[in-house]
Amino acid sequence: MKFLWIIPFFLLQDTETFLMKNAKVKLCLQASPRDGTLLLEGCNPASDFQDWSWEGDSLVNLGTQECLSVVEASRVQTDVCDSAGRTSWDCSNSLLSPAGGSQGYLVASRRGVSLADARGPKAQWQGAAERSVCEEKAAKAEHDRYFPAALTSTRMYEPTAGNATLALGMAPGQLEELLWFFRREDPSTWNYTILGLSFVVLLLGLFLLAVNIVKNRKRKMYKEAVQAVEQAELETKQALMPVQEYSHADPQKQELLPKEERSGEVLVQWKDGTVTALYTERSEEAL
Repeated sequence: MKFLWIIPFFLLQDTETFLMKNAKVKLCLQASPRDGTLLLEGCNPASDFQDWSWEGDSLVNLGTQECLSVVEASRVQTDVCDSAGRTSWDCSNSLLSPAGGSQGYLVASRRGVSLADARGPKAQWQGAAERSVCEEKAAKAEHDRYFPAALTSTRMYEPTAGNATLALGMAPGQLEELLWFFRREDPSTWNYTILGLSFVVLLLGLFLLAVNIVKNRKRKMYKEAVQAVEQAELETKQALMPVQEYSHADPQKQELLPKEERSGEVLVQWKDGTVTALYTERSEEAL
């Protein structure tokens, strides 16, 4: 919980610049680097000439480093921020109007940008994430409040006996923790520690890899031995099967086969199961 107050600091770091997109024409305000005229172009976050930031009550273009100024009754362009032109703007409900005047609001149209007495969508300007330029101004103010505290030493803000809170609205303990969080010191010790831990992790990984390889080899050898035993048993069974088939054959069928057969002899098996030769062999004496 003690570091939760640092979260707004990180959230507000990227709120310095923003695009100014008109709610009606859906185009962004772009400053010309040549003559300071204002254009309405397709929104391009990579263009510095479309990036704007609040500096107090002034809108500064990042590309030209000039402020949005009123140079005539209704004409608006960018000009040097310390010039005689009016560079301060009031912001309310996404509407921009020159500070201390009644010249209307900054209005966008297809022809360009000017001041007019209109309060519709064409006079409304949005920043990042579809939030208004007024919200961007508030975010910039919060950023300017916290950012100096992160870069300032606590020795410059020693609390007095009757004042325990800093002028920036931050307690000394919180500022000390913030400075410790963003401290700068010699990182050699930390780098050597990380390097040593990296070697330990590398050795541990190699050891686990070697153990895994040995176990896989043993598992493979065991499988091969089991397969060899099964193959030997299968071959033994196949060798014994013809003998078993012959021994379990029908004895009557075995008796039907003659014990001795001569070449050219024709045998006939009768219905009663007897087998006789078709031609009886005559002895030489009978002839």
